Amino acid sequence: MKHPSQEQCFDRDYYTRFYLNCDTRIRDEKHIPELAGFVFGDLRYLHLPIRTVLDVGCGLGEWRTALSDRFPKARFQGIEGSDYLCREFGWKKGSAVDFRLSKTYDFVICQSVLQYLNDHDAKRSLGNLARHCHGALYLEVVTTKDWRRHCDRKATDGMIHLRSGSWYRKELRRYFRTIGGGLFLARKAPAVLWELEEN
Repeated sequence: MKHPSQEQCFDRDYYTRFYLNCDTRIRDEKHIPELAGFVFGDLRYLHLPIRTVLDVGCGLGEWRTALSDRFPKARFQGIEGSDYLCREFGWKKGSAVDFRLSKTYDFVICQSVLQYLNDHDAKRSLGNLARHCHGALYLEVVTTKDWRRHCDRKATDGMIHLRSGSWYRKELRRYFRTIGGGLFLARKAPAVLWELEEN
C-alpha cells in the first residue's frame, strides 16, 4: 500500500476521476442524498438542532446541497485543503489537522479525509474536530478491514493510510459517544441515549 505524500494532489484530475466520471467515480449521485437522509433522520430523532454545520474536507459541496434541501435556514461552513476546490467553490482553505474557527457547530462532517493523514495528524484532527463540535459528528474513513473486504480497488484511491477500526474507536472515545452509522455525539451534547442506542 502506497502512502500519500504531504503534497498529495487534489486537483481537477483527482475530482474528475473519483467524483465526476461515471466510469471511475467512487459513488453515484444518489449516495449523499440517501446518506444525508439517514443521518439527519437520526439527529432529528435525538432532537438535536441543525442550525450550524461545518464540513471539513467539503470537496464538491454535496453535503451543502443535501443540507439546503432539508434545513434551508442552516448556516454551512466548508473547509477544504484543495487549492483547486477553494478556487472553484470559494471554500475556506484549511486542514483538518489545524484549522481554527471562532465558534462551535451543531453538526460537523468529516468524510473521506483522515485516511490521507498519518497517525499523528489523524489524532490531531480528531481533537480538532471535537474542539469545533458541540453536537454531532459524522465521520467516514476507510479502515484496514474496509480496504480488504469492501472497497472496489478500481474506484477507490489507494494512496491512503490504513488503520484499524479499533484505532479510531479508541481515539474517538476521548471526545465522543458513538451511536452507530458513522455518527458520534459530543460528550457535552444534550441528547439522551438509551443503553442499546449507544455502542
